Amino acid sequence: MTQHSIHVEQDSAQTQMPIPALEVGRLLISCPDAPGIVAAVAQFLYSQGANILQSDQHSTDNGRGRFYMRVEFQAEELSQRFATLQDTFVPVAQRFDMEWKMTLAGIKKRFAVFVSKEDHCLRELLWAWQTGDLWGQPVMVLSNHPDAKELVEPLGIPFHHIPVTSDTKPEAEDRQLRLLENQVDFLILARYMQIVTPWFLSHYPLQVINIHHSFLPAFIGRNPYARAYDRGVKLIGATAHYVTPQLDEGPIIEQDVHRVDHRYGVEDLKRLGRQIERTVLVRAVRWHLEDRILVHGNKTIVFPS
Repeated sequence: MTQHSIHVEQDSAQTQMPIPALEVGRLLISCPDAPGIVAAVAQFLYSQGANILQSDQHSTDNGRGRFYMRVEFQAEELSQRFATLQDTFVPVAQRFDMEWKMTLAGIKKRFAVFVSKEDHCLRELLWAWQTGDLWGQPVMVLSNHPDAKELVEPLGIPFHHIPVTSDTKPEAEDRQLRLLENQVDFLILARYMQIVTPWFLSHYPLQVINIHHSFLPAFIGRNPYARAYDRGVKLIGATAHYVTPQLDEGPIIEQDVHRVDHRYGVEDLKRLGRQIERTVLVRAVRWHLEDRILVHGNKTIVFPS
């Protein structure tokens, strides 16, 4: 009877032993192309007890240029040993002269949204976030107009109205940066109809995503639909890109187009364009959140899901 009791307690203890948590990490790599890169990365992850879930790679110039790679991997208690894993990868990175980034998929990236009067892109972003299509955390919405306040605040997201004029832009950007400080990982310009200064962008290099209501590089700047109509275009589109000091010339993340004809007026183009803009922006933001984008020069390599 005693032996039977001891046996039951041992089985109970075994079933209650904690199971190590499996967590997902991501590794992004850009480096000169060379033999052995994929094997070295795979061997490193294997040596760390990690299981590769997905691996994508791309090389330019038929193997004589740059090599790009994105790896999703799974390992036990990854967050607890994440810093050690990064340190251990350094010799591999140095061997191949890599530019690299390692992230934890379970940590949500924090973002702020800038918007003006038109809110269709903001609404699409908030809808995608509410339905779980965007694995991130909106921290705040900033606007040079008060219009979006009633849309944003019921969702528990702080809304900040900061008017901007040509005379007050330096003070407005200073106030914006003070609000953003240590609060966000990247920014989204969701039809924010203001030119962001190089000084502001220097605080978030290649971490500001803009939606331009045109198929860049055509019709850079303001009023692209009116100029597209005047030109008699047969395609209209939208472009999501990283913002750089050069107006509307940053690395392009995503684009889409729709065919039109002579029967479309300016307002028709705007209406159709709004549909394209919001879907293009959400795709670009999702890929950024999921670490699917590598930037090299003024180009992007995107590994879509």
